[in-house]
Amino acid sequence: MAKGPAPFSDIGKRARDILYKDYDFNQKFSLSIPSSSGLGLTTTGVKKDQIFVGDINTLYKSENTIVDVKIDTYSSVSTKVTVHDIFSNTNVALSFNIPDHKSGKLDVQYLHPHAVFDSSIGLNPSPHLQLSATIGSKDLYAGAEVGFSTASASFTKYNAGITFNKPDYSVALIMAEKGQALKASYIHYVDRPDGLTVAAELTHRFSSFENGFAIGTSQTVNPGTVVKTRFTHDGKAAFQCQRVWRPNSLITLSAECDYTKVSSSSTKFGLALALKP
Repeated sequence: MAKGPAPFSDIGKRARDILYKDYDFNQKFSLSIPSSSGLGLTTTGVKKDQIFVGDINTLYKSENTIVDVKIDTYSSVSTKVTVHDIFSNTNVALSFNIPDHKSGKLDVQYLHPHAVFDSSIGLNPSPHLQLSATIGSKDLYAGAEVGFSTASASFTKYNAGITFNKPDYSVALIMAEKGQALKASYIHYVDRPDGLTVAAELTHRFSSFENGFAIGTSQTVNPGTVVKTRFTHDGKAAFQCQRVWRPNSLITLSAECDYTKVSSSSTKFGLALALKP
């Protein structure tokens, strides 16, 4: 499926990853312990303000089946079972939370050389339905998604988008928020030894005639260290430094300040440490 289109959720994802991925202004720690038997264990702790929350996640992989179980601070158990190629080019995932008996959900994805179809249905008496599809090739594809609530007999979302990808740049255009917003994103890979990448996202809301933008960069300053920056229309500047200090282990420092304000409370810092023996 390398020559086929990506799912609808991937439209504009390249720019979003540069602008927003791994920016975290809390204190976070995670430890992953892999196993040769296919069973992996990950524990995560996050401090938000004065509150500390955590979870334990186990992941089991066996041929084409993945079982993902997560237990959080509040003793809620989330389970997801994914089976790849249960039928030809078809992936199926079943997820549910305990003790929420209405949280069950069934996801089905069908991959075709020129199309991708995703569907999701809640496993309860008044399910929420979601459908999305993209058609085209890996370089040019268009798609749409729709969400429908049977409880209220109303559409919860309907969006459409198109993307054009080349080795050195990518452009995406998305009609979002039920047609109330238009988002355009662009990412350019500069031919430099440091792998400089520039990304931008523009948003226009038709109802309020508001315009917004975010522009950011990513570059490698030395082997194992990536620095990212971001500037937004509301006067906020963000910085991120991510360092691979040992194989598969990362330390990420994030900072954000509002340069329209002079108070120290407008500045936020975050530190994330991910360990994998």
